[in-house]
Amino acid sequence: MSDFLLSLRDVTLAFGGPPVLDRVSLSISRGMRAALTGRNGEGKSTLFKVIAGSLEADSGEIVRAPGLKVAYVSQDANAGDGPCRSGGEIRRRRLADAIRSQPDVLLLDEPTNHLDMEAIDELEGMLRQARRMAVLVVTHDRRFLRRVADQIFDLDRGELSGWACDYATFLRRKANLVADEAVYWERKSKKLAKEEAWIRRGVKARTTRNEGRVAALMKLREEFAARRSRPGVASMRLDTAAPGGEKVLKVERLGFGYDGAGTIVRDFTVDVLRGERIGIIGRNGAGKTTLLNLLTGRLAPTAGSVTVGTNVEMAFLDQLRGELRPELTVGENVASDRDEVVVGGVRRHVYSYLADFLFPPERVRTPVEALSGGERARLMLAKLFLKPANLLVMDEPTNDLDVETLELLEEQLLAYKGTLLLVSHDREFLDNVVTSTFVLEGDGLVRQYPGGYEDYVRQRGAAAGREKSAPPAPAPQKKKPVKIEVKKRPLPFAAEKRREFSCNPFAGL
Repeated sequence: MSDFLLSLRDVTLAFGGPPVLDRVSLSISRGMRAALTGRNGEGKSTLFKVIAGSLEADSGEIVRAPGLKVAYVSQDANAGDGPCRSGGEIRRRRLADAIRSQPDVLLLDEPTNHLDMEAIDELEGMLRQARRMAVLVVTHDRRFLRRVADQIFDLDRGELSGWACDYATFLRRKANLVADEAVYWERKSKKLAKEEAWIRRGVKARTTRNEGRVAALMKLREEFAARRSRPGVASMRLDTAAPGGEKVLKVERLGFGYDGAGTIVRDFTVDVLRGERIGIIGRNGAGKTTLLNLLTGRLAPTAGSVTVGTNVEMAFLDQLRGELRPELTVGENVASDRDEVVVGGVRRHVYSYLADFLFPPERVRTPVEALSGGERARLMLAKLFLKPANLLVMDEPTNDLDVETLELLEEQLLAYKGTLLLVSHDREFLDNVVTSTFVLEGDGLVRQYPGGYEDYVRQRGAAAGREKSAPPAPAPQKKKPVKIEVKKRPLPFAAEKRREFSCNPFAGL
C-alpha cells in the first residue's frame, strides 16, 4: 500500500484581495500527524476546505490517491444539534462519527473547543496511535498541539512553510525567522530612503551608471509595494471598575437540578473573595455553565442562596456569543449607531478602538455573520472590555482565539485587579491564570481545589491513593434479601440523552 495520499502544487486562492493561499504546496502521506498554525484570518480553514474538496482553488494542481476518503470536522461542528445538552456533547459526537468513518485523511479544525478534559485526553491518545490515517489539526490548545503533532505547517501571509519538528522547536525557529525578516526589511528601508534622497537631488539619470541606479530604485520600490507586512499584535486592555467589598459572593447550601436530569449542584457552600481567579471544570454535561449562571444570578437556585457583595459590577462573556447580532456590522455591534466609545473614561473613535483587536476599517464595516470564529471571539472581547467590571465572568473565552491573542488575554487576566469566574477546557490556560478551581465531580458534588488544573489532578491522585491505602471497612451483617418486583419505565428524554453521552465515543477506535 502506497503512503501517498494527497498533494497540493502551487495552489492559489484569493477572495478579491491579497491571496489567502499564495502558490501553496503541500504533501500528505499516511501516518502523518501535523498541526497547521497561523493567526486568525490567515486562511487555515480555507486550506482545509480546499484539501477536503469543498472549495475550489483559483489555480494550481491537486492530486489525490484513487479512492481517497477525507473527513473534515469544522470549527463550528457544535452547531445545529439542539436536542443535545451542550456544545461539548455535540462536538464529541461529530468527532466520533468522523473517526469511525475510517478516513484516509482526517482534518480537525479546533477539535478541543467545548470538549472536557477527559475527552481531550482520550482524543490525544487516539490520534497519537493513529497510523493508517493522516491527521491534520488546527488548534489553539497549546498542550494538545505539543502532545499530538510531530510536524508543523505554518500559514503566514498566504505562504505555507513546513517544519519537521515539534511545536516547541517550531516556536524558537519561527521567532528567529521573524527577527531575521525584520532585520532584512530594516536594511532595505534604509537603502530605499537613501536612494530616494539621491533621486530627489535631481541627479542626471542619462549616464549609463545612473540609469542602472535608477532601475535598481524602481525595482526596490516595487519590492516594497508588493510586501505583505506581518499583521499587528492585538493591544486590548482590560479595565477594572472601582473595587467592591472583600466578599464578592456568599454561596450557602446551593442546590439545583433539572427535571428528569438529576441534581447538578447539591449543598454547595463557599465564599468568593475579592481578587480570586476561579476556574470551573467538569465533564461535558456536568453543569459548568449552569453553576456559572447560578453564581451570577442568571439562574434561580432550587435550594440555598447566592448573595452578591457590595458594589459588585459584573461583565459576562457567553460561550455561544449570543450578544452578537449577526446581521449588524462589527462597528454597530460595539457602538450601535455612534462613532465613539468610552474606554477607561477616555473617548475613542470606534475604528481606533477596534484596531486594537485587529479589525481594520474595512472589517469594521463587515456584518458579523461573515466573520471567522476567531474574529467573533475577538469581537466579544472588544464588547466585554468596554464595560468596567470588578467581577469578570467568562464562559469558554479561549475558543477560536489564535495563540498570540490567547497569550495576550492571559497577560490581561493576570494583571486584572478584580475577581474572575472562568469556565474553560484549556488546561494550559487554566494553569496560567486561575488561583483555584471549582470541580463538578458528579451527583451534585462541587469541590474547591487550590491552584490550576494540574494542581487539581495531583490532589485528586493523592486522595485516590489515600483511599486505596486505607484499611477496608468491616463487612456489614448479611440479611436475607427481600425480592421486590419493579416494572421498568422508559427514561425521560433528558435522562436518556445524558446516559447516551456518558459513554466514551472514542472507545475501541
